[in-house]
Amino acid sequence: MHEYSIVTALIEQCETLGAENQAKAITRVEVKIGMLSGVEPALLSQAFETFKLDGICANAQFNMQIQPLVLQCHQCGQTSEQTERTIICSHCQSNNTQIIDGEDMMLMQLEMDT
Repeated sequence: MHEYSIVTALIEQCETLGAENQAKAITRVEVKIGMLSGVEPALLSQAFETFKLDGICANAQFNMQIQPLVLQCHQCGQTSEQTERTIICSHCQSNNTQIIDGEDMMLMQLEMDT
């Protein structure tokens, strides 16, 4: 379960940013998770709740934005959001597409008590 290692790195990043900003606590952590990131949101949330108990994130609320897959079609030129895990253009059915968004996981925002 790689979500544990992801959460460990996320909490380390929160601790670093908290220290840089002289924060007493982090109250909210917001991440964006792409459909094709390979991260399971339920497992990530569970791992965060488990690992946050010691440290600056102990009382933090964990919010996730699920980012749909965004494709640019090189055949018809359309950009589209996909609700399914497919790289086929929903406009012209071409597979000559490029993924624009939806493959990564990013820390988007922290709220801190200073």
